[in-house]
Amino acid sequence: MAPTGSRRSGYSRRAQYNLFTGYVIAGAGALVGAILLALSFFQPQLFGGLRGAAHESVSPATETAATVRTGSKGFWDTITGYYRAGSKNAALQREMEIARIRLAEAAAVKQENARLKGLLGLSDSEVKPVAVARLVGSTSSSTRRFAYLGAGSDQGVAIGMPVRSPRGIVGRILETSSNSARVLLLTDTESVLPVRRAKDEVVAFAEGRGDGLLRIKLINLGINPLKPGDVFVTSGAGGYYPPGIAVAIVTEITDDGGLARIVSDPAATDFVSVEPIYEPDAAIGAATPIERELGD
Repeated sequence: MAPTGSRRSGYSRRAQYNLFTGYVIAGAGALVGAILLALSFFQPQLFGGLRGAAHESVSPATETAATVRTGSKGFWDTITGYYRAGSKNAALQREMEIARIRLAEAAAVKQENARLKGLLGLSDSEVKPVAVARLVGSTSSSTRRFAYLGAGSDQGVAIGMPVRSPRGIVGRILETSSNSARVLLLTDTESVLPVRRAKDEVVAFAEGRGDGLLRIKLINLGINPLKPGDVFVTSGAGGYYPPGIAVAIVTEITDDGGLARIVSDPAATDFVSVEPIYEPDAAIGAATPIERELGD
């Protein structure tokens, strides 16, 4: 007799029924699937409710998973941000320092532009400057008072030309080279400048003392009419300097005039303009203004 495990299914009626039932169920499932597939192509709206119900049934689980995922991401970002905060703060501080430096540089450029505009638009002057340059040095430790200009003969600068800032007279050109020049400042002991009081015709000489002040010596001696606060300007006498440019302000009265501080301090001046030598119109052989003043 053969073993029971080797028998075919046809020997058991029960196995035959089970096999037939499986085929019937598979065929019915395939038929239903084909029908549903056809309906989904031709009338897809019929399954909208079913899809919505299925989505709603799984929504709590998906929302929970999304919340956990978002929370874990935020927690991780918090941890990484905590460890990176130090480097970020250092980078921000460096950026702030650079921004402060750039802001200070911009402010300096703004002030420099304002000074240059002041030089290019000097009031009461129709004379075009020969050159506009920077004062690059001075003799602070010497008894003489010189300054050095960053422009020379190549830029048209010549000996004797007046040098002025937006505030007033600085001095005149004493020596020139190709791209630099030496300026004799008003405060030098060898500097003598004809001036007059701005509010009237009181004339005098402004002589340098070598200590930053000017000595105002009146031409007409007598009762001293000067008062502290009087402003002296160039008179135009003797040439070199055009008339009406601010020179000094009286601070102290003396027997023959007074002491005055210069209006345009070279130590506080960056850019200056060099102007042509002033040549007053006068007939040949006529007395010059300085001679007339001395004669009076």
